[in-house]
Amino acid sequence: MEPRPHPFASLSPARVVAAVESLGFWLPGEPFTLNSYENRVYMVHDEDRRRWVVKFYRPERWSDERIQEEHDFLAELDEAGAAVAAPWRDEAGVSLHRAEGFRFALFPQLPGQAPELENPAHLFVLGDVIGSIHAVGERRGFVHRGALNLDGMVIEARDRVLGSHWLERRQRRAYERITAELHEILAAHAWKPERAIRVHGDCHLGNILGRDDHFALVDFDDCLMAPAVQDLWMLFTAQHDAERQMQLSEVIEGYEQHRDFDRSELSLVEPLRTLRLLRHSAWLVARWEDPAFPLAFPWLADAGYWDSHLRMLEQQKLALAAKPWLT
Repeated sequence: MEPRPHPFASLSPARVVAAVESLGFWLPGEPFTLNSYENRVYMVHDEDRRRWVVKFYRPERWSDERIQEEHDFLAELDEAGAAVAAPWRDEAGVSLHRAEGFRFALFPQLPGQAPELENPAHLFVLGDVIGSIHAVGERRGFVHRGALNLDGMVIEARDRVLGSHWLERRQRRAYERITAELHEILAAHAWKPERAIRVHGDCHLGNILGRDDHFALVDFDDCLMAPAVQDLWMLFTAQHDAERQMQLSEVIEGYEQHRDFDRSELSLVEPLRTLRLLRHSAWLVARWEDPAFPLAFPWLADAGYWDSHLRMLEQQKLALAAKPWLT
């Protein structure tokens, strides 16, 4: 029996255009595919030469309520003046649209490029942008989006990899050992639920666009409840103490233009880095049936990748035992 085609296989350029034009737009050109794997994302321009980003949500991943909560959070942020792209709404106020079995949304395209994390001015602005978002995010909690959970997410990632066929016997034994050790270490870093606020959730450089002293956050697909440092730790890339201190001071100074930052959360930087490392490999395993993944990540099928992954996990164990990220 031949495998079923992946749902995204039917999402042709013509269907993308038809979906957007069903909202009352006219697109004089073809959609341009943007770099995205979890969803399918395209850039289009309309008859008024306005550029839009069209996001088609992965079927069966998020409920309508979760997607709508993302959109409503973006609208709240936009109203407060935060640097984000809120989804377009029709005259009835609808932001989540449907076409041929797909759910999609339309966002104004924000131009620019990723910031330079060695540039103090960029770091200050990034802290300022994220602080402005968190000042809104702390007003209330999400109902449907869920929360970052170290214990549950580590178990889920570990089970997904061990339940796959990718690891050789030697690698499986090593993975079982190191992930069990990391799970025990991370359990000691659990935080109280009241410390969590609404955050972007996936604040890597690909989701930050702008130039000079103007940057904005895009793609709130993974927004959730988490400690504030979840949106900051990926900005801290320096390896040497002096550079690390510069990054910390600039980001936090910008952040505190809007709200205080609890510096005790810096002890979560390496635990959160470890969690992301574990979840990334599990994500690749879970999405392998999507034809886009073998094309983009062919090295997942190489035993060398898993050996490298195991070494990185061992290094993270050492990082977790080192001096915490404290100012």
